[in-house]
Amino acid sequence: MTINEAIHQFIEYLEIEKDFSPLTVDAYQRYLTRFSTWVAEGSRRESVEDIDLELIRQFRLHLARLTTPTGDRLKKVTQRYHLIALRALMRYLSVQRGMAVLAPDKIELPKAAPRTVTFLGPGDLESLFRVPDTAQLPGIRDRAILETLFSTGLRVSELARLNQTDIDLEGRELGVIGKGRKPRVVFLSDSAVEWIARYLESREDCFKPLFIRHSGAIDPAKGGERMRLTPRSIQRIVRKYARIARVPVKTTPHTLRHTFATDLLIAGADIRSVQEMLGHQSITTTQVYTHVTDRHLKEVHRSFHGKSKERREH
Repeated sequence: MTINEAIHQFIEYLEIEKDFSPLTVDAYQRYLTRFSTWVAEGSRRESVEDIDLELIRQFRLHLARLTTPTGDRLKKVTQRYHLIALRALMRYLSVQRGMAVLAPDKIELPKAAPRTVTFLGPGDLESLFRVPDTAQLPGIRDRAILETLFSTGLRVSELARLNQTDIDLEGRELGVIGKGRKPRVVFLSDSAVEWIARYLESREDCFKPLFIRHSGAIDPAKGGERMRLTPRSIQRIVRKYARIARVPVKTTPHTLRHTFATDLLIAGADIRSVQEMLGHQSITTTQVYTHVTDRHLKEVHRSFHGKSKERREH
């Protein structure tokens, strides 16, 4: 079996048997296509049985030296994703197809850099929320987007997929399908409910998507599906307001997700509950936030520990 044939069958397996999300499938296809293209350009080997540790070593070297169109090197985490995709491909071929291929665990992964979490403090958050011009419909929409991201901790792709029928303003909650098609319920703050309600009341359309564009040609086909804001559009909206508000850290929709989780943990929420609200499959993923809250607790200790003793001595 050729490498391209194997990749094609593996991608179909992810779509049909594993029911991975389109974004995840696209990522696997992108990483594996880069591998197959590199192999083809080097006139190396065509069969999956020819993939060995030396070929993997050469590919790792290629990734380490590869530069983006802007001249930057590929991030270490991106290099790691390529090798994770290759391991998954080899596991599929050996387990599902019973082929004699390189054992997936022989493909070593580069050591993952520790994840860093960036989040906004209360002052920066308030500054960000004040920026949209809520005298205009797009500004009301954008305030609703910012409030919803902070209130729910939704991923940007999850927010973009929301329809009006997903929202229960009276119950202050909404249903969402997250990674791995996993459903969960997230909750809306009073402020998020207020701004979503104002936005929907201000709209004169009957389009299905919750958040839509308010410029360009109107396209009512399929319930206004082409009016839906894309994840990229929402990212641009958040970046624009963060720049105007002069927020001191790089701010994306994911920053607001980090802020949501950190805010809950600092306030005393248990990590299992936060895991459920974030839609993390493994609690290990959620535990990255404990490093942030540990730093917060250290600051509290430094500020308050021993103060009663000092008062007694005086």
